[in-house]
Amino acid sequence: MENTNNNKLFNIFLKVGFAEGVSFLLLLFVAMPLKYFMQMPSPVRIVGMAHGVLFIGFAIILLMATIKYKWSIKTALIGFLLSFLPFGTFFLERILKNK
Repeated sequence: MENTNNNKLFNIFLKVGFAEGVSFLLLLFVAMPLKYFMQMPSPVRIVGMAHGVLFIGFAIILLMATIKYKWSIKTALIGFLLSFLPFGTFFLERILKNK
């Protein structure tokens, strides 16, 4: 695998993954409770849209990184599946930095 420590695409991937993870947590633990317990649906629309855009960006950059760094299909699939779990992208960052 190509050295990813000083690479622009890898750094962008980590930043987008972090932002996607934060947006997911905000959606789950802030916006959704506001909607259902305080009858405030607008935070879900705002945070949900941001999260959706970040998720799509994460998936695209994951594909680009998989091609550039010749990651296995297994690594890419694990990365994609982890993006569906709370804290998953943070765990993925840890895995990739250790490789």
